[in-house]
Amino acid sequence: MDPVEVAAAPDAGPGPAWQNKCPWGTPNTTSISCSLADVMSEQLAKELQLEEENAAFPEVVAVAEGPFISGENIDTSSDLMLAQMLQMEFDREYDAQLRREEKKFNGDSKVSISFENYRKVHPYDSDSSEDEVDWQDTRHDPYRADKPTTTPRKGFTGKGKDITTKHDEVVCGRKNTARMENFAPEFQVGDGIGMDLKLSNQVFNALKQHAYSEERRSARLHEKKEHSTAEKAVDPKTRLLLYKMVNAGMLETITGCISTGKESVVFHAYGGNATEERTIPAECAIKVFKTTLNEFKNRDKYIKDDYRFKDRFSKLNPRKIIRMWAEKEMHNLTRMQNAGIPCPHVVNLKKHILVMSFIGQDQVPAPKLKDVTLSSEDMKKAYCQVLEMMQRLYKECSLVHADLSEYNMLWHDGKVWFIDVSQSVEPTHPHGLQFLFRDCRNVSQFFQKGGVVEALNERELFNAVSGLNITAENEVDFQEEIETLEKMNEDHVQNQGKKLMMFSRDGDPPIYDE
Repeated sequence: MDPVEVAAAPDAGPGPAWQNKCPWGTPNTTSISCSLADVMSEQLAKELQLEEENAAFPEVVAVAEGPFISGENIDTSSDLMLAQMLQMEFDREYDAQLRREEKKFNGDSKVSISFENYRKVHPYDSDSSEDEVDWQDTRHDPYRADKPTTTPRKGFTGKGKDITTKHDEVVCGRKNTARMENFAPEFQVGDGIGMDLKLSNQVFNALKQHAYSEERRSARLHEKKEHSTAEKAVDPKTRLLLYKMVNAGMLETITGCISTGKESVVFHAYGGNATEERTIPAECAIKVFKTTLNEFKNRDKYIKDDYRFKDRFSKLNPRKIIRMWAEKEMHNLTRMQNAGIPCPHVVNLKKHILVMSFIGQDQVPAPKLKDVTLSSEDMKKAYCQVLEMMQRLYKECSLVHADLSEYNMLWHDGKVWFIDVSQSVEPTHPHGLQFLFRDCRNVSQFFQKGGVVEALNERELFNAVSGLNITAENEVDFQEEIETLEKMNEDHVQNQGKKLMMFSRDGDPPIYDE
């Protein structure tokens, strides 16, 4: 930098001392004068710019100083060489500016954005030797095996002893390995081509069949997840129905699962606001029937021969059976409730969701009869209640439980409660008497094991409940007479085309009017 000239102000001459100290006096000023050549100096401007950049970005490496064309051995007579050197200098300046922009953009942030993809990569800047090969810039990868070539139309290649047909083992093996790339993306086949793997036709066909099976299985699992209820869980459609019940005010909140079974899942909930049309208890039980069809494929015998649902039963649309199953339990519970039999009260039915009153207290369900320990008096009392309830269920409700056991009877408030009546049928069902005999056997065996001396055996209990007087010396003959009565009723229904009540209310044997 050239020296600057400093010019002092001209002397004002001698004067009083107070004038030099007067604040209103003219101050002594000094000015620094610069020549025009210094102001227009390109070197000065460049130095000032570098000082600002270093102050703003101290960590960034400055652009290399010096002339962009240097060296005595460089031939500058070639236009191509000059163009390459100019391009190199431009790329360096561009990369330096890009670094500054990146530093300014990121600042002190912990997450930084890189501008490396926008840098100019000049081939002369590479530090690699001339012998190295950039495999990304080549079209051929020496570490990747070639895909098998197609066989010409004539079916063979080569001549003489070197002839190779399309049935060659090596050719077929490589073709099969290449065909594995057409499998589904979910089926991992690995890099068989890179390893020059040769698969036989038998192995390839087995893998192909397995890939198709896995693809179909994954589709079935996805469909099952969307349209079925899993154990202790519900599908999105069922969850939406439960949300609607809560939003409508029918339920206040759903606390959790209290019971699981083969066909349904039971949840506990607190009741919402009651209305004039419907009374909602303080605690409710939500029975969600599973929408999987596997559990219902053998259960159609309980509903297809029931005259109440026979016309609506369709094997072509088995999903409707699940809704009919919930509707059937609602109708059966209504009959039992009207007859005064202790059972859950129906609150609401929505598709495959049945809302009932909760048998229990404070989210604790009533214990099953098989889990409770009763005294001899309470056991005898429970047996008398079950006997009376079975008779009223058969005669007043015209129903047979069809799955009565200690697992479907609850003990609450000193009495027995019947639950799970979705499979209950009428006595006129083609297998109604067989279901009743099975119920009598389960009840008789349970109370006899419980020490109830007054408990009847299954044949005596069957006659006491049904009012029939079947006298058979052994169980085989007893069941044969039951099957005969069922066969007579079924033939009569087929001939007449309508149901006929087999048994009169007073318990007399069936009378058929021909």
